Amino acid sequence: MKKFLHHILLNRWSAFAHDLIWVPVVLAAAYYLRFNLDTIPVPYRPSLIRLIAIAVPVQAVIFWVFGLYRALWRFASIPDLVRIIKGVGLGILLIVLIDFILTRLDGVPRSVLFLYPLLLVTGLSVPRISYRWFKDHRFNLHTREGQRTIIVGAGRAGELLARDIMYRPEYQLLAFVDDDPEKLNREIHGIRVVGGTGDLAGIVQATGCELVLLAMPSVRRKTLQRLVAECDRIGVVCKTLPSVFEMSGLQVEASRLRSVTVEDLLGRDTIHLDYEAIAGYLRGRSVLVTGGGGSIGSELCRQIARQQPAKLIILEHAESNLYAIEYELRRHFNDLQLEAILGDVKNHDRVNWVFRQFKPDIVFHAAAYKHVPMLEGNPAEGVSNNIYGTRVIADAADRFGVDRFVLVSTDKAVNPANVMGATKRVAEIYCQNLEMRSATKFITTRFGNVLGSVGSVVPLFAKQIKAGGPVTVTDPEITRYFMTIPEAVSLILQAGAMGRGGEIFVLDMGEPVRIQDLAQQMIRLSGLVPGRDIKIVYTGLRPGEKLFEELLHAGEDLQPTSHEKLLLARSRQVDWNWLQQEFAGLEEAVRSREVDVLKKHLQNIVPEYRT
Repeated sequence: MKKFLHHILLNRWSAFAHDLIWVPVVLAAAYYLRFNLDTIPVPYRPSLIRLIAIAVPVQAVIFWVFGLYRALWRFASIPDLVRIIKGVGLGILLIVLIDFILTRLDGVPRSVLFLYPLLLVTGLSVPRISYRWFKDHRFNLHTREGQRTIIVGAGRAGELLARDIMYRPEYQLLAFVDDDPEKLNREIHGIRVVGGTGDLAGIVQATGCELVLLAMPSVRRKTLQRLVAECDRIGVVCKTLPSVFEMSGLQVEASRLRSVTVEDLLGRDTIHLDYEAIAGYLRGRSVLVTGGGGSIGSELCRQIARQQPAKLIILEHAESNLYAIEYELRRHFNDLQLEAILGDVKNHDRVNWVFRQFKPDIVFHAAAYKHVPMLEGNPAEGVSNNIYGTRVIADAADRFGVDRFVLVSTDKAVNPANVMGATKRVAEIYCQNLEMRSATKFITTRFGNVLGSVGSVVPLFAKQIKAGGPVTVTDPEITRYFMTIPEAVSLILQAGAMGRGGEIFVLDMGEPVRIQDLAQQMIRLSGLVPGRDIKIVYTGLRPGEKLFEELLHAGEDLQPTSHEKLLLARSRQVDWNWLQQEFAGLEEAVRSREVDVLKKHLQNIVPEYRT
């Protein structure tokens, strides 16, 4: 470590000395140029010595303050040139000012004052640029044994990635590929754009490419799927930069490259958000997230924390989940005022204490049981948590004057075929009808499956593939909508900003995906062949499972909104007193564990529910 620091300091002082030597050299050169490279006349020599005496200390201070020695010459770039120009510009102004005050610029040729900054900028920048060119040239010769690489995407991300990997001996960058015809045959860092993605197979074969790097963080899902399939077909390794959600605030560099995941293939399309509107209702406010340790809840906490709330309160009943998200947030958000509360949404006393103690302005209710077969076997617990837990939190939000309440719902609430979906639909109905009697804005968000959430199919398939198979799919034709967790949460926050109360915002989930296709993609991404290396076994639909999910039912009359990914469904109004009577009957059925009576009340409230 001491040797490394000594080397850095030595380089800095060497560069500092180099720059200061240029100051008198440039001044002398300016005088010689002024007199046509002839001997400087005797009357002008005192002014040259005087300017050197002034310029050296002035430029020394300015160069150091302007940070000319923070960057290594090895990586000299435009920002370094800008710093040199600023430093020299300020230097000549101070030198002229000081000499004017002392001698009224006696004996100083005016042309010298113009020649000096031009020559000094040249003298300081040319050695830096030459040194970088020399090192780059020598390095590129050295790396010809690295992995032969093509970058797909000649945009900003591709340029930054190329700049980074050119200094890494493990890569030999051969070419760029981009579909923009204006970029064809252009060069980036000396590397040519040789064709479009449709020519990828021929380019790989012609160049002997061993690695394809996808530098397109905002690429559309279908394009990414096509490129990955093409790389798989021609037998070349493919890696990618993360999506724009993952790359937010991070620098593009080779260390970010990773293998393509199923999340990339199924949830890649860029979502444009109104960040000002989101920040407008979260910044400086007290925000409560229930179920904040779960898959959706924890990502809500992360994204809310970035909006600088006055306080973030997490209510979670699983202590390990609560500990994990608290630890993460405290590590990444030093200034965040965070309250991690262990508690159950069904506990009236605990919930009332939380609202009374922390007075939240915004509530995101993400706490729910969501595992379909599990709730089919334990329906009373599903009703208790998903319906009565929601009622406890919603009533508290109304009672304590919360500004807005955002319910996280699911597509399984539409024409439900299971207890889980029915309970979430009842929770939707309760919040929509409570909104009519409350000053609080109650907003519902509804979306399909999120990739990688606990208990979802993707982690299950990953485990099965790791164990050598088989991968179990319930039915060859079963389909589901998918979205990544960060994308879903971003749209939840957007809906919270757009909502005025009583709405059901339906997230546009794109096209449904066949689970069989998902299983095959995951097997291929693991470098294996479906049916040969890993078998797929069909087990039949589980209790309460539908062949396909829906995002709305016929009476909801889906309408577009100002956001392309958010649609608006009409809420259902019911008689409040009747709803309270049904809730009382449900509560009694939960206590007595009379499943038939419980399901009858669910069907009364949600007529489209079919067991």
